[in-house]
Amino acid sequence: MSSGKIRMYGTATWNAYRVPAGSPDALSIENVVQCARDVAGEMHHFRVVQLPYNAAMTDAFTLANQTINGKLLTMLEAAGELGLTVMASYSLCQNRLSRDLRVFLADHITNLTTDSRRAIQFVRSTPGIAVSLVGMSQILHVEEVLAVATVPPISERIAELFSAS
Repeated sequence: MSSGKIRMYGTATWNAYRVPAGSPDALSIENVVQCARDVAGEMHHFRVVQLPYNAAMTDAFTLANQTINGKLLTMLEAAGELGLTVMASYSLCQNRLSRDLRVFLADHITNLTTDSRRAIQFVRSTPGIAVSLVGMSQILHVEEVLAVATVPPISERIAELFSAS
Protein backbone atom coordinates (compact mmCIF):
# COMPACT_ATOMS: atom_id res chain seq x y z
CA MET A 1 0.00 0.00 0.00
CA SER A 2 2.91 2.34 0.53
CA SER A 3 3.46 2.35 -3.24
CA GLY A 4 0.20 4.27 -3.65
CA LYS A 5 -1.46 1.71 -5.91
CA ILE A 6 -4.38 1.26 -3.52
CA ARG A 7 -5.89 4.56 -2.46
CA MET A 8 -8.69 3.02 -0.40
CA TYR A 9 -10.58 -0.23 0.03
CA GLY A 10 -13.53 -1.55 1.98
CA THR A 11 -15.96 -4.33 2.61
CA ALA A 12 -19.33 -5.14 1.11
CA THR A 13 -21.67 -7.52 2.88
CA TRP A 14 -25.34 -8.37 2.81
CA ASN A 15 -25.95 -9.35 6.45
CA ALA A 16 -22.83 -8.89 8.54
CA TYR A 17 -23.36 -5.24 9.51
CA ARG A 18 -27.17 -5.44 9.75
CA VAL A 19 -27.84 -8.38 12.06
CA PRO A 20 -28.00 -8.28 15.87
CA ALA A 21 -24.68 -8.37 17.70
CA GLY A 22 -23.86 -11.93 18.67
CA SER A 23 -25.52 -13.40 15.60
CA PRO A 24 -23.36 -15.95 13.76
CA ASP A 25 -23.47 -13.63 10.71
CA ALA A 26 -22.52 -10.48 12.65
CA LEU A 27 -19.30 -8.64 11.96
CA SER A 28 -17.87 -5.99 14.27
CA ILE A 29 -16.79 -2.95 12.28
CA GLU A 30 -14.51 -2.02 15.15
CA ASN A 31 -12.72 -5.38 14.76
CA VAL A 32 -12.49 -4.96 10.98
CA VAL A 33 -10.84 -1.55 11.38
CA GLN A 34 -8.53 -2.93 14.06
CA CYS A 35 -7.49 -5.71 11.68
CA ALA A 36 -6.60 -3.06 9.07
CA ARG A 37 -4.56 -1.21 11.71
CA ASP A 38 -2.82 -4.41 12.76
CA VAL A 39 -1.77 -5.09 9.18
CA ALA A 40 -0.96 -1.59 7.92
CA GLY A 41 -0.81 0.66 10.97
CA GLU A 42 -2.64 3.95 11.25
CA MET A 43 -1.98 4.67 7.57
CA HIS A 44 -4.26 1.80 6.50
CA HIS A 45 -6.57 2.52 3.60
CA PHE A 46 -9.73 0.82 4.87
CA ARG A 47 -12.26 3.60 4.28
CA VAL A 48 -15.48 2.25 2.76
CA VAL A 49 -18.37 -0.02 3.74
CA GLN A 50 -21.17 -1.09 1.41
CA LEU A 51 -24.39 -2.59 2.74
CA PRO A 52 -28.04 -2.86 1.70
CA TYR A 53 -30.16 0.00 2.95
CA ASN A 54 -33.57 1.20 1.79
CA ALA A 55 -37.02 2.08 3.11
CA ALA A 56 -37.74 -1.61 3.74
CA MET A 57 -34.32 -2.52 5.17
CA THR A 58 -33.40 0.15 7.72
CA ASP A 59 -31.22 -1.88 10.12
CA ALA A 60 -28.08 0.18 9.49
CA PHE A 61 -29.94 3.24 10.82
CA THR A 62 -32.17 1.67 13.48
CA LEU A 63 -30.39 -1.37 14.97
CA ALA A 64 -27.74 -0.69 17.63
CA ASN A 65 -25.48 -3.65 16.93
CA GLN A 66 -21.96 -2.21 16.83
CA THR A 67 -19.75 -1.42 19.80
CA ILE A 68 -17.18 1.35 19.50
CA ASN A 69 -15.04 2.05 22.56
CA GLY A 70 -17.60 0.26 24.73
CA LYS A 71 -20.54 2.28 23.39
CA LEU A 72 -23.41 0.52 21.54
CA LEU A 73 -24.21 2.25 18.23
CA THR A 74 -25.98 1.64 14.94
CA MET A 75 -23.81 0.70 11.98
CA LEU A 76 -24.15 4.19 10.50
CA GLU A 77 -23.16 5.82 13.80
CA ALA A 78 -20.22 3.42 14.21
CA ALA A 79 -19.01 4.07 10.66
CA GLY A 80 -19.14 7.80 11.37
CA GLU A 81 -17.13 7.37 14.56
CA LEU A 82 -14.51 5.41 12.63
CA GLY A 83 -14.37 7.84 9.69
CA LEU A 84 -15.75 5.34 7.18
CA THR A 85 -17.78 6.18 4.10
CA VAL A 86 -21.00 4.16 3.80
CA MET A 87 -22.41 3.24 0.41
CA ALA A 88 -25.99 1.96 0.34
CA SER A 89 -26.72 -0.82 -2.12
CA TYR A 90 -30.17 -2.16 -2.91
CA SER A 91 -31.59 1.39 -2.63
CA LEU A 92 -34.73 0.47 -4.60
CA CYS A 93 -34.93 -3.13 -3.35
CA GLN A 94 -34.55 -4.43 -6.92
CA ASN A 95 -37.17 -1.95 -8.08
CA ARG A 96 -39.77 -3.19 -5.57
CA LEU A 97 -39.76 0.24 -3.93
CA SER A 98 -40.55 2.01 -7.18
CA ARG A 99 -44.25 1.27 -6.63
CA ASP A 100 -46.58 0.88 -3.68
CA LEU A 101 -44.07 2.52 -1.35
CA ARG A 102 -44.86 2.77 2.31
CA VAL A 103 -47.60 5.35 2.64
CA PHE A 104 -45.82 7.28 5.37
CA LEU A 105 -42.99 8.11 2.97
CA ALA A 106 -45.42 9.57 0.47
CA ASP A 107 -46.94 11.61 3.30
CA HIS A 108 -43.54 12.97 4.38
CA ILE A 109 -41.74 13.33 1.07
CA THR A 110 -44.24 15.43 -0.81
CA ASN A 111 -41.97 17.33 -3.19
CA LEU A 112 -41.22 14.23 -5.29
CA THR A 113 -43.87 12.69 -7.50
CA THR A 114 -43.00 9.00 -7.81
CA ASP A 115 -42.30 6.18 -5.37
CA SER A 116 -38.88 5.63 -6.99
CA ARG A 117 -37.91 9.23 -6.36
CA ARG A 118 -39.15 9.12 -2.77
CA ALA A 119 -37.28 5.85 -2.12
CA ILE A 120 -34.03 7.29 -3.49
CA GLN A 121 -34.55 10.49 -1.50
CA PHE A 122 -35.06 8.45 1.67
CA VAL A 123 -31.74 6.64 1.22
CA ARG A 124 -29.68 9.66 0.16
CA SER A 125 -31.10 11.70 3.04
CA THR A 126 -30.29 9.20 5.77
CA PRO A 127 -27.52 10.61 7.99
CA GLY A 128 -24.39 8.54 7.52
CA ILE A 129 -25.15 7.36 3.99
CA ALA A 130 -22.72 8.98 1.56
CA VAL A 131 -23.74 7.15 -1.62
CA SER A 132 -27.03 5.63 -2.71
CA LEU A 133 -26.33 3.04 -5.39
CA VAL A 134 -29.09 2.73 -7.98
CA GLY A 135 -29.06 0.55 -11.07
CA MET A 136 -29.98 2.42 -14.22
CA SER A 137 -30.66 0.19 -17.20
CA GLN A 138 -33.30 2.40 -18.83
CA ILE A 139 -33.59 6.09 -19.63
CA LEU A 140 -36.52 6.32 -17.21
CA HIS A 141 -34.21 5.18 -14.39
CA VAL A 142 -31.74 7.94 -15.17
CA GLU A 143 -34.56 10.49 -15.27
CA GLU A 144 -35.79 9.34 -11.84
CA VAL A 145 -32.34 9.74 -10.29
CA LEU A 146 -31.77 13.12 -11.91
CA ALA A 147 -35.13 14.37 -10.62
CA VAL A 148 -34.07 13.54 -7.07
CA ALA A 149 -30.78 15.37 -7.57
CA THR A 150 -32.71 18.60 -8.17
CA VAL A 151 -34.08 18.72 -4.62
CA PRO A 152 -32.09 18.93 -1.40
CA PRO A 153 -31.85 15.93 0.93
CA ILE A 154 -34.19 15.86 3.93
CA SER A 155 -31.61 14.53 6.41
CA GLU A 156 -33.05 16.38 9.38
CA ARG A 157 -36.43 14.68 8.84
CA ILE A 158 -35.34 11.03 8.62
CA ALA A 159 -35.80 10.37 12.36
CA GLU A 160 -39.27 11.92 12.06
CA LEU A 161 -40.13 9.37 9.36
CA PHE A 162 -39.27 6.52 11.73
CA SER A 163 -41.33 7.91 14.59
CA ALA A 164 -44.29 8.36 12.22
CA SER A 165 -44.26 4.79 10.92
